[in-house]
Amino acid sequence: MATIGFIGLGNMGGPMAANLAKAGHAVKAFDLSDAARASAVEAGCTAAASVAEAASGVEVVVTMLPAGPHVRSVYTGPDGVLGAAVKGTLMIDCSTIDVDSARAVSKSCDEAGMMMVDAPVSGGVAGAAGGTLTFMVGGSEAAFEKAKPILEAMGKTIVHAGGPGNGQAAKICNNMLLGITMIGTCEAFMLANKLGLDAQKLFDISSKASGQNWSMTSYCPVPGPVPTSPANRDYQPGFAADMMLKDLKLAQEAAARAGASTPLGANAEALYQLFSNNGHGGLDFSGIIKMIGGLDT
Repeated sequence: MATIGFIGLGNMGGPMAANLAKAGHAVKAFDLSDAARASAVEAGCTAAASVAEAASGVEVVVTMLPAGPHVRSVYTGPDGVLGAAVKGTLMIDCSTIDVDSARAVSKSCDEAGMMMVDAPVSGGVAGAAGGTLTFMVGGSEAAFEKAKPILEAMGKTIVHAGGPGNGQAAKICNNMLLGITMIGTCEAFMLANKLGLDAQKLFDISSKASGQNWSMTSYCPVPGPVPTSPANRDYQPGFAADMMLKDLKLAQEAAARAGASTPLGANAEALYQLFSNNGHGGLDFSGIIKMIGGLDT
């Protein structure tokens, strides 16, 4: 078992830290929120009073933070992780951030004598709570092998995507595709409705035909066909629309830097931005069907 500093105890990080403690690891947990730290203690962690305290005297540091600037600051800023951790500490950043920030922080860790992987997740809050997350991991082979046992306490599928930053690249490509297919699935169900085709009938056909996709078969945006989908609980997340919008923005920023053409990704970003601007960013991302169907007021 390892000694672990865990920084960032939000909707995802809190359950992930709890699963590490449940697996028998000694977890020092820090968050700016007193309530989040208290919840972590109830789950078997010990509370740290600062980033530096969480990173001191541990074998592994795990971070789950909102965006690239937060990750840069927590690792390389004053009183940050790199100033407090001992040489040889393994760093695992599970945040979803821009590729450039991931690679810059990885370089700083390497220069400080630390191993690092970027390991963004897929699976949402339910996956974090259930320990069934998918981790897309960027970093050296040696760092990946060292990180894998830690990630296995929090997830079900651990995939090495390549060198530093490639975990983030895999995450934003995957979620761009998810956003596009969700919008396409919503449009198909709305067209079916206008044409008088029952939603269940469309599902029964398309889920076994060439239109089959995850957004339909696992996360159907209309109530009924997939009982576990957020559509059956008034689109409570799940995976919030504003989180999808964040990932689509990251994909478009990466595409611009790489000179890649992603017109459908750009359109998906614009639609989710409009949905968010209309006050629905807190709904599940499948709730965009309300706007596509003209029900968004």
